[in-house]
Amino acid sequence: MTKSTAIIPLRAGSKGIKHKNRKKMLGRPLFSWILDAAIESKLNEIYLYTDDEMIRDFVQDEYSWVKKVKFMNRPPHTATDKASTESALLDFAEKVDFDILCLLQATSPLTDSCYIDEGLKLIKEKEFDSALSVVRTHRFIWDENGEPENYDFLNRPRRQDFDGFLVENGAIYMITEEMFQKTENRLGGEIGLIEMPEDTYVEIDKLNDWHIAEKLLEKRLLNNKGSTDNIKSVFFDVDGVFTEGNISNTESGEFLKVFNRRDGMGVELLSEAGIEVNVITSEDSPIVKKRMEKLKINELYLGVKDKYCLLSHLIKESGLSWSEIAYVGDDINDMACILAAGWGLVPYDGIQQMKLKADIILNKTGGNGVVREASEFILNYNSRRNK
Repeated sequence: MTKSTAIIPLRAGSKGIKHKNRKKMLGRPLFSWILDAAIESKLNEIYLYTDDEMIRDFVQDEYSWVKKVKFMNRPPHTATDKASTESALLDFAEKVDFDILCLLQATSPLTDSCYIDEGLKLIKEKEFDSALSVVRTHRFIWDENGEPENYDFLNRPRRQDFDGFLVENGAIYMITEEMFQKTENRLGGEIGLIEMPEDTYVEIDKLNDWHIAEKLLEKRLLNNKGSTDNIKSVFFDVDGVFTEGNISNTESGEFLKVFNRRDGMGVELLSEAGIEVNVITSEDSPIVKKRMEKLKINELYLGVKDKYCLLSHLIKESGLSWSEIAYVGDDINDMACILAAGWGLVPYDGIQQMKLKADIILNKTGGNGVVREASEFILNYNSRRNK
């Protein structure tokens, strides 16, 4: 079997945007978007090659269910401002066996798994020595001497008659082990092209790039909105949804949480209607566990920091689509889920950023009947659809 191995280089230091690789984009660390794409692809193993301990700890906690995700410490000489990516690849190749080496860039969060698989196919089936991702652009390029580089300005083509040209977007590079040993470069030999959508041309280096990429990514997640599918499964956050989000301590140091009893009836009504009820929270709280057991909620996910990652996995495993999901959350770690779900619901006292992304802003506040109100909305929505 041909072994395909990905490296995602992640440097702790970043001058353009401080801590860029772990800065939150739509409520998730930037690197998690490309890591998700790699996990969903046909790659055999994925290495996070990093000198950032916070990234390492985060992934060990959040991605423990993915066996093909691994770590390698990035040596200091490969992580300086002047170090080339090739220096990282050479160091990596000395320590890991592979047949195909795939370089994935965290600064390209719009990369989908299908394009990674397309690159693997070019090398495995069409026998290219290497491959890279490109986008097609219809821009006309001039050099500094005022000379056109890719067209004749005296015979300017109409856009519909101009095929454009292909440029690297910096997202994906692949090469066989044999060719890498010859070139010591990410590319070499016969090179195949992976054509990606034009919006993936954005590569994050400066803050303006970040804002553009975030808006484009948000637009993608919103593709499920306006769906006419029945809601088959609902995911609830806990703090700020089941509770007010406040924490009280007893003298012995124990935490106290207050739940609304009417929310329990909302959960029961959903279950009776055949709608799966899930609870997903960043806390690993025995109080929450006990309350959900009393409500007979079996699908309980505790201590989850990257909710979108887990939710994506659960949806794929269940055979459902995002359009059949409702999500109720109040803070930025719920943002990607709120955007991607067929229906995203936010309590009245959710943070403003979340309310701007919501499909529905509920009238109730966290801990004061939000779960019951959300349940009634879901039941009414399905009922109207089925008339």
